[in-house]
Amino acid sequence: MKKLNRRSFAKIAACTAATPLFLDRLNAKAPLPLSFSTLGCPKWDWRTILEQGRKMGFGGVEFRGIQGEMDLTKRPEFAGTAWKASLQELRSRGLRVVGLGASTQLHLPDASKRQEGIDSGKKFIELAQKLECPYIRVFGDKWVEGEEKQATTDRIVAGLRELGAAAKGSRVTVLLETHGDFNQGDILRDLIKRAETKQVALLWDAHHTVMFGNEKPAVTWEKIQEDVRHVHLKDSRRQGNGVQYVLFGDGEVPLSDIVSLLSKSGYSGFYSLEWEKGWHPELEEPEVAFPRFVAKMKEFLPSREVE
Repeated sequence: MKKLNRRSFAKIAACTAATPLFLDRLNAKAPLPLSFSTLGCPKWDWRTILEQGRKMGFGGVEFRGIQGEMDLTKRPEFAGTAWKASLQELRSRGLRVVGLGASTQLHLPDASKRQEGIDSGKKFIELAQKLECPYIRVFGDKWVEGEEKQATTDRIVAGLRELGAAAKGSRVTVLLETHGDFNQGDILRDLIKRAETKQVALLWDAHHTVMFGNEKPAVTWEKIQEDVRHVHLKDSRRQGNGVQYVLFGDGEVPLSDIVSLLSKSGYSGFYSLEWEKGWHPELEEPEVAFPRFVAKMKEFLPSREVE
């Protein structure tokens, strides 16, 4: 073993004294990259979101409304200059805002309604920039009945370009979610390619591509992996023409395979639980669903040493 000279010993001793938890940190594990959407806790107020989020083992929060208000720009926590205090509260608990879920639907044929959604998305971009949040989420959503698919995709691409231009110069990326009828790799890859801007990418809701797009995760991932920045996970069982949402790990979605695929491919973003309690009140409470997610993800993901 190399001997320490007096100067080296004094330097190490000073650092250790200044940081009482120095030795503990060497053996600590960094939090896993787990986040949750507030869609899963529609009754929680701001304080509860923060306290429960960190207590349950999350490192990030994805805001999709708070207590029923989906337009986050109208919430008192973010209005005016209140966002500054809110950001500090998040930081003090070791939490990051990993995404803002806008309700923007880019497929709408009604020009005024579509523009209203785009304008809302622009406000979300501004808020995301303030909160040091890297992403806002928007939808392609539906094919329009009686309309050529090309016309629908043209509108979606135009909307993505407009939002991408609004995000230019910021640190915010606009994510198109794999949602609704846009749930297969080829379609999604084509939309992002046609948007022709680095400010637009994908949010992979793996549940949708498996259960509604009927694609195997490896097939979807091969087509979209270069453009995926954020991931939604949830579980369900097939029921008639739809699905029944179940606790994470109790359903038919190959979650372990999906997480393994992402991890081995070098995905470095957050894994976000989208528990749809806000849309399906009959689902289990977040106090049950959220810890289950964390526990299962600890099985799927390797822990990481503190650097």
